[in-house]
Amino acid sequence: MSTSASPATRQTLSALTLGAIGVVYGDIGTSPLYAFREALAQSAEGGIDRLEIIGVLSLALWALILVVTLKYVFFLSRMDNQGEGGVLSLTALARRATQGRWVIVTVLGAAGAALFYGDAIITPALSVLSAVEGLKTGPGGADWLSLPVILGLTIGILVALFAMQSRGTAHVARLFGPVCALWFIALGALGVLHIVDAPEILQAFNPWMAVRFMLAHGVTGLFVLGAVFLTVTGAEALIADMGHFGRRPIQLGWLAFVWPALTLNYLGQGALALSTLEAAQAAGQTFANADWFFLMAPDALRAPLVVLATAATIIASQAVITGAFSLTQQAMALGFLPRMMIRQTSAQQIGQIYMPAINWLLLAGVIVLVLAFQNSSAMAAAYGIAVTGTMVVTTCLAFIIAWRLWQWDVVWTTLLVAPFVALDLFFFGANLLRVTEGGWVPLLVAAMLGVVIATWLRGRREATARTVDQGVDMADLVKAMAAHPPREVDGVAVFLTQNPEVAPSA
Repeated sequence: MSTSASPATRQTLSALTLGAIGVVYGDIGTSPLYAFREALAQSAEGGIDRLEIIGVLSLALWALILVVTLKYVFFLSRMDNQGEGGVLSLTALARRATQGRWVIVTVLGAAGAALFYGDAIITPALSVLSAVEGLKTGPGGADWLSLPVILGLTIGILVALFAMQSRGTAHVARLFGPVCALWFIALGALGVLHIVDAPEILQAFNPWMAVRFMLAHGVTGLFVLGAVFLTVTGAEALIADMGHFGRRPIQLGWLAFVWPALTLNYLGQGALALSTLEAAQAAGQTFANADWFFLMAPDALRAPLVVLATAATIIASQAVITGAFSLTQQAMALGFLPRMMIRQTSAQQIGQIYMPAINWLLLAGVIVLVLAFQNSSAMAAAYGIAVTGTMVVTTCLAFIIAWRLWQWDVVWTTLLVAPFVALDLFFFGANLLRVTEGGWVPLLVAAMLGVVIATWLRGRREATARTVDQGVDMADLVKAMAAHPPREVDGVAVFLTQNPEVAPSA
């Protein structure tokens, strides 16, 4: 019997991988637009030199390697709960591992879920608003793109995006997958075009360059690290959307396509910065940080690249929207949230769902943010805290699962997970420095969701206690029915109960 995959299986895997590229990697795939530029800007005080360019780029490359590739793709993606991923799937596994006795597991799960909703509201608002603002870079764009026009276009695009969700993830992925595939091809091609300008940029793969940069820059290094985190925003979608596409398509899409494209593009931006620095020094001029991504493109291709980038940033919103559907379904199963309508949108993938209530609540929150902040720069400060907070939670839950469920040795598990926790805490601390600039938004959203979750959990406990008080012990009921057999009628009666040892009052 042949062990090779059948053509139908390979076709399905290819389709799911293409869909994952469009839905799962849209957020992290748009980071090259601004991540390297913003990180380099944080170290610009006193001038930027060659080692700073290589050091910042090294931080970015190793963030992709350690956080996304090792932690999410190879480690956390293995911790699926019957195919579903995300912070609440980890919570369910941790509950099973601790037999539901550790309160800290419930607290971590509730906190992670609440923080994820904060990210789910900010990401569409920021990505679409920044895309519309990018139209001002076109010929004459600044003349007709007034603030009301920008806000109107942004809200119109957002309404259309959320209205599309009812068609299902598969339909959305069929539209977004090819666009994002073209986007990642463009990222890699632009990078290769400029790496040859300064091959020494390959030194960024040496982790010592990142370490030396942090040691030499003190507190400034923390601000740089907070900006470098922009390179990995969207990593949580790798496991949150696992139920929509499966683990293998997500892993294959990252390792074979997305990661190489991102790496090449960041290397190209760094090489362009180095060559620009050398040219400025040779001419006796001051080196200035710039929009390195768009500068990589030849003048003739600049306008098409702006259009493609605009489409990619709109698509980036899809990852957190589908992740919010999956997260809510898991929260309902764990008893964290009340029941809501779930619509299955695929006959093949059970994880592909649509939740009308969550969809329109998210849209309402996104529109409020757009109208409140009105520009992407003001909103950018709010980006990061929710994601880094969720990352801290997922790493803690992963430790409990590996130790208690997988029965790994506690010492070796600690040695494996501790570097991930330390890295997450560094990122989280760096982003906390910007709470007053807008970082309070995801914290406020998380706090509101936390109150809802806490109230629902307490209500369920009270209802369960009342059921026990009003119900009858099952053993006593059996004895009573044996002594006085009830009258039998045709058919089957089903009485629902959360406690199998107590007959419900009905």
